[in-house]
Amino acid sequence: MTKDIKYDLEERLIDFAFIIADITEALPNTRMGNYIAGQLVRSGCSPSLNYGEAQAAESRNDFIHKMKVILKELRESMISLKIIEKRAMYDLSQTATAKNECNQLIAIFVKSIETAKKNNTK
Repeated sequence: MTKDIKYDLEERLIDFAFIIADITEALPNTRMGNYIAGQLVRSGCSPSLNYGEAQAAESRNDFIHKMKVILKELRESMISLKIIEKRAMYDLSQTATAKNECNQLIAIFVKSIETAKKNNTK
């Protein structure tokens, strides 16, 4: 059962990267659009890649560290999405969908890190 949950989270992170790709590809070719697109493509796609690294962590501390990196990237993505939304640089319904998924992923990783820390002290 646990493998299914991990696989589901991996798939969600990959799907999130696809959402981010769609948004970044559609941003305007302006200084601001290019800057935010560059930042967002890195922060929005890296969680799925870093999740693969976390699954191969060498220790619980290494796992926690990699999960924190994912969380930082998701939070950065959220800020970029808010900027895109405030500047009306992309379809607001799509940014709302991306922000919702990002929020859910952040909540999952916050809880996962808390659990891993608790298990680390046992």
